[in-house]
Amino acid sequence: MAVNRTVTLLPDAGPLITLAYADALGLLLKSGWSVALVDMVLHEVTRNKTPTSARIATWASDNKIPVLETRTYHRYRQVDAAAPARKANLGELAIQEAMTGFGLAAEQTGVFLFEDHKIARASFLLPENCRKVSTRAFLLFLEQQGLIESAADVERRAILAGRQFSQIRFPPE
Repeated sequence: MAVNRTVTLLPDAGPLITLAYADALGLLLKSGWSVALVDMVLHEVTRNKTPTSARIATWASDNKIPVLETRTYHRYRQVDAAAPARKANLGELAIQEAMTGFGLAAEQTGVFLFEDHKIARASFLLPENCRKVSTRAFLLFLEQQGLIESAADVERRAILAGRQFSQIRFPPE
């Protein structure tokens, strides 16, 4: 499958963790879009030893997933070296920073993949050429495109492996 370089999928921490629990990180590549990780998000999901941290780090490395550098992560590292920094919502701030970059490059579309119910309801500022999509909606898209057999099966595997998968339906049905 040829990669569509005009669309880049940027997963937040939640979708990465859910897909890692389901042993399905490879599904991020199924759409044919480019995939990139935002530096702050990658740090969030790999900084501590968790049931999924090594799996995510290995997947990103093995698939040579590009990491987008942000001022948010750079500043976090500077402040964290001096004293523990605020950690809440930094991944989302870094993704929003990356999306702003896509907004300035009109030929590039960013798809922000999220799982957090707060993001679905928040007035997350997205440039015109960017979208936000929930993990569940992305899996349904892959199923509808015939790229996976069952979105529900992926969700079920994540839950059976111990992930408390978000019940949010976004966009609402």
